[in-house]
Amino acid sequence: MEILRRVGIWSIVDTGMIWLAAALAFYGAANGNPVVAAIVLTVAYHIFAVGFQLQGRTWTHTSVKDLVAIAKVVSLAFAVSMSVVVAMTGFVNLEIRFFIFLFIAQLLLIGGTRLMVRLRRDRSQHKAQSQSVRTLIIGAGEAGTQLVQQLQKDRKSDVLPVGFIDDDRKKQRTRLLDVPVLGGMENLEALVAKTQAEQLIIAMPSMPSATLQAITKQAVATQLVVKTMPKMADILSGKLSVSQVQEVDVEDLLGRETVQLDLAKIADNLTGKTVLVTGAGGSIGSEICRQIMDFEPEKILLLGHGEHSIYQIHRELGGLDGSVALLPLIVDIQDIKRLRDVMQTYQPDVIYHAAAHKHVPLMEANPLEAVKNNVYGTRNVAQVAHEIGAESMVMVSSDKAVNPPNVMGSTKRIAEMIIQSFHEKSNTKFVAVRFGNVLGSSGSVVPLFKEQIKKGQPITITDKRMTRYFMTIPEAAKLVLQAGSLARGGEIFVLDMGEPVKIVDLAKNLIRLSGLTEKEIPIIETGIRPGEKLYEELLTTDELVAEQIFPKIFVGKVTPVEETTLLDYLQTILQLNDREAAEKTIRLANASHIRGDEQIV
Repeated sequence: MEILRRVGIWSIVDTGMIWLAAALAFYGAANGNPVVAAIVLTVAYHIFAVGFQLQGRTWTHTSVKDLVAIAKVVSLAFAVSMSVVVAMTGFVNLEIRFFIFLFIAQLLLIGGTRLMVRLRRDRSQHKAQSQSVRTLIIGAGEAGTQLVQQLQKDRKSDVLPVGFIDDDRKKQRTRLLDVPVLGGMENLEALVAKTQAEQLIIAMPSMPSATLQAITKQAVATQLVVKTMPKMADILSGKLSVSQVQEVDVEDLLGRETVQLDLAKIADNLTGKTVLVTGAGGSIGSEICRQIMDFEPEKILLLGHGEHSIYQIHRELGGLDGSVALLPLIVDIQDIKRLRDVMQTYQPDVIYHAAAHKHVPLMEANPLEAVKNNVYGTRNVAQVAHEIGAESMVMVSSDKAVNPPNVMGSTKRIAEMIIQSFHEKSNTKFVAVRFGNVLGSSGSVVPLFKEQIKKGQPITITDKRMTRYFMTIPEAAKLVLQAGSLARGGEIFVLDMGEPVKIVDLAKNLIRLSGLTEKEIPIIETGIRPGEKLYEELLTTDELVAEQIFPKIFVGKVTPVEETTLLDYLQTILQLNDREAAEKTIRLANASHIRGDEQIV
């Protein structure tokens, strides 16, 4: 249909140009028969135009070759027209001047219309390019080529590739898709000045994080905005296209390897089951729910205390897969009666316990609330799981449970003790999964730092020596599911968090990724807050193990505590004031070997 429309439009235009040429020739020569000449010339022109396929061409890219074709058609049509006129009138009445004017006018008018279309397109393209973001592409390989192809095809894209950067000298001084390969990263500053680039896109999805950090630092120093191609998994799944470039996220700089899961083992644990997730509206709990959806459980019980967060995750998951029943449940885990009613009604097979108070300074100021939620809440969930005969319960713990100097970490360690004590007397498999900080979770430093940068405020850190272990929310959730599928009962699983990261380095990376400098966003130390540690641990010296039971998953040799000791703590702790409760909680959490006849006072 498009080619027919194009042929029709240009046939009408060319007919008009021929008649206009005849009128101009008559006016210029003051003789001749413009009507007869125009009729004969129009018929002859369109016959030859069909033969040369002139009208179906796309004239936005008019070239010299196209103009030669127009000249041939006009010349042949003119020759035929003169022959017809001579045959009709003879040489005596041939108006030479008129025909010379006619030939020149027709050639200029028909060729000129095509050139005008090309010039208009070039002007429009030049205007678009002047408004586009001049961009350098790192990586002149397959990924970079695909990216440029997509950007050139996408008319709505505001990205103008002005050059490739590649350290391969064989590719340098060549052109890919009419985009030059300019040089290597060592010449970045000169190349930015030469091309007037404003943006850098990294077209190397498998680039190591250390290289990514170095490039980001170098690019920001030259005032470039740094972006990256989507991850290959998102491209292959169709979730994102090659040209949907993204901001480089701080997660990309962590150097975390992709988690390889035993999907069959997780499926055995979840498919067709009723699964309960406490804290389902939180950052970790909600991601666990998203991951569970992939394994086609029969039902997911979305349990939480905050109605807004439960509403949000229920609404999100409800739009994914109608075959999985989703039940939003507003329940406070401190209320064992309500908890028992719900769990007895729905009989969950597998329980993921992610509900907890996690903010260290807040729990330091409110120790009894930390105990009620983290300790009693965990005991309540475990107690009812045992009563209904659930297959397994997986508690989400924290690296702050190791040698805890604070209330929050101590309550998590005691919650681990409770899990282990239930394993001793129950057919339900009780396990805990211990890991460090999760990027982007509620209470994480990353959202705080981003907010401070957005407002143009200094980034506040407690101490420049402070380090933490980090992983992404999806990675943490996947490993929790994997650990749950490996449970035999009584284990404290420990996730491989990689190398600890300096908080100050995290802050510097976020500043760079925002296109700013430390002069614009300074970093200020505020001093360590109550209960904080400079360095976190995942296991004590006594708990260290030599081997992984699964990639990135260890089992810690954690010494259980006598149940009588736990019972004494649980029976007396709420009778104490905040200071006394904090001291007793921290003391119990740090007790390595306590006999049943000893008291924690």
